[in-house]
Amino acid sequence: MRVEIIAVGRMKPGPEKDLFDIFAKRFDSQGKSLSLGPLSLTEVEEKKNLGRAELATREGEKILQALPKGAKLIVLDERGRSLKSKEFSQKLSQWRDEGAPACAFVIGGAGGLSEEVRNRADFKLSFGSQTWPHMMARVMLCEQLYRAATILAGHPYHRDG
Repeated sequence: MRVEIIAVGRMKPGPEKDLFDIFAKRFDSQGKSLSLGPLSLTEVEEKKNLGRAELATREGEKILQALPKGAKLIVLDERGRSLKSKEFSQKLSQWRDEGAPACAFVIGGAGGLSEEVRNRADFKLSFGSQTWPHMMARVMLCEQLYRAATILAGHPYHRDG
């Protein structure tokens, strides 16, 4: 099962990108034996100067266009469900075992996600009620994907307790 992160905006070189790349590489090496991966990042961007609602709509169209065929769509949303790392790994395993060809995790832009994207989502995932910078959300998601792969593999990276 392919794992795709679809995110609004471009990640520039810097510490967030470095961390993202580290965890993406680790996920790819750990996930192979679990039929998870490869992990890829698709960045979408609307360059027109639009109002918040129209911007979210245009970004939503681009997100849905980038969605792999048959993929489970998981949106990061503060109103979504918060999962412990083990629960997240079980969800990932469940989607893989159900035969999903891909899981697409979506991180919206500053204006949030369009209703069309939110309504289309198979799952809404929350990293808590706090607002996180989008580039940090990418890093946190990538680390949690790697952590999920290590949990499924029985690797000691994740410690209970």
